[in-house]
Amino acid sequence: MRKYLILGISTLGLVFSCATNPITGKKQLNFVSNSELFPTSFQQYGTFLKENKVIVGTADAKRVEKVGMRIKDASEKYLAYLGKAEFLKDYRWEYKLVDNKEVNAWCMPGGKIVVYSGILPVTKDEAGLATVMGHEVSHAISDHGAQRMSAAQLQQYGAAGVAAAVGNKSASTQQIVNQVYGMGSEIGGMMPFSRSHETEADKIGLTLMAIAGYNPEEAITFWQRMSAQSNGQAQPEILSTHPSDATRIANLKALIPEAKATAAKVGILPK
Repeated sequence: MRKYLILGISTLGLVFSCATNPITGKKQLNFVSNSELFPTSFQQYGTFLKENKVIVGTADAKRVEKVGMRIKDASEKYLAYLGKAEFLKDYRWEYKLVDNKEVNAWCMPGGKIVVYSGILPVTKDEAGLATVMGHEVSHAISDHGAQRMSAAQLQQYGAAGVAAAVGNKSASTQQIVNQVYGMGSEIGGMMPFSRSHETEADKIGLTLMAIAGYNPEEAITFWQRMSAQSNGQAQPEILSTHPSDATRIANLKALIPEAKATAAKVGILPK
């Protein structure tokens, strides 16, 4: 059974050098180009806005727009500083506040951003909102969406390979092996992969908010408020797609000096 699990999980790592992350310069898993991904992303975003109540004209909506513009400008400055300005040429930035009580926000590939009204009591101010929007935009400009799609495809290929390998076994053995592969590939592959994305987005987001003119130390205050929201109900980190709040806060504290230093360098760029 172990060899089947190893066979399936190893499939997840076969093509981790398929593309280069525009921000970090590291090799990454990515089967999907922006030219393929963006049209679908924009269509789904438009459908979402039609099916949900978009808040316009209020002070909160204007704040989302203002912070979104500053984070967008920071992203463009940062990519120009890295010599990758062309990477954002097909982005179509939008920033919408949606009436939803969930404590959530997201940015789709191509720069389509939604902030749920339920997160505003936690963000409290522009710096808190910049923490959230900087993090979500970082997922987009780091191609995390395409990478997750690619990883899911590999997980499916691995499952098919495992199923084929035990196709001549009894039904009970097939069921057990497939379940072990499913759980093992999630806990040992997909979840760590997702957590690495979250940590990467935290780091880049901290830099973006600093370039945008916000104090990156405010990110610590925001995540402390987010931690308080959970009331100790968060599941163990190993079973989560996100780092624990304690891990996240510790990482951010260590990264603040680097974010400030990078912002100072990017600020030298001519406007």
